[in-house]
Amino acid sequence: MAELWLIRHAQASFGAADYDKLSDLGHEQSRELGLALTALGVKPDAVFIGAQRRHRETWEGINTALGFPTTPGILPGFNEFDFGGLLNARYRGKERPKLLHTDRTLHFKTLRETVLEWQRGEITDPPEPYEDFAARVRHAREQAVAGDAEQVIVVTSGGAIGQTVSEVLGAPADAMIRLQLQIKNCSVSRIIITPRGSHLSTFNETPHITATNIAQMLTYS
Repeated sequence: MAELWLIRHAQASFGAADYDKLSDLGHEQSRELGLALTALGVKPDAVFIGAQRRHRETWEGINTALGFPTTPGILPGFNEFDFGGLLNARYRGKERPKLLHTDRTLHFKTLRETVLEWQRGEITDPPEPYEDFAARVRHAREQAVAGDAEQVIVVTSGGAIGQTVSEVLGAPADAMIRLQLQIKNCSVSRIIITPRGSHLSTFNETPHITATNIAQMLTYS
């Protein structure tokens, strides 16, 4: 039996030219999560990250407290889907909504609509078919728990976590985006892997958030 800890990256740089780097708050969130995991006695046997910068920077912050001695394995299957590429395909030849990358409400509304169209096969020439995204996330999850490690940490993105939880629950495809939109930065979701199957243990935990820091630490993008 293995316990898979899926950690969403800390706050990235929403609205900036390069989203794929942590904000100052994101760096602080990752360090605080590391302290919280250490206090809980978390001692992973293996660590993996996606191949994106925000995954690496989040793990580096966590590990300042956790002190895991080995360089994490990189599994690109845990990368987020290419939302920018999906937007390009969806709005090809059309005008995009204004303020899409600065207005959070509009951004997440458009994200939800775009993902649902992608899942239904209504976007022509997407950068990656939805079925391929689901398959690579599944394969990465299998790789992460393929060894004899009992506790495995993976730092990834909201889409990969939403997809994983949706599959483990046997939910319909559209549950993926509904789950994703709930996932907080630096939150933890735990999956129990047994010979008989995978089971959701916890979802969207935030052990680094307390009553005194919630106004600062609780973010979704």
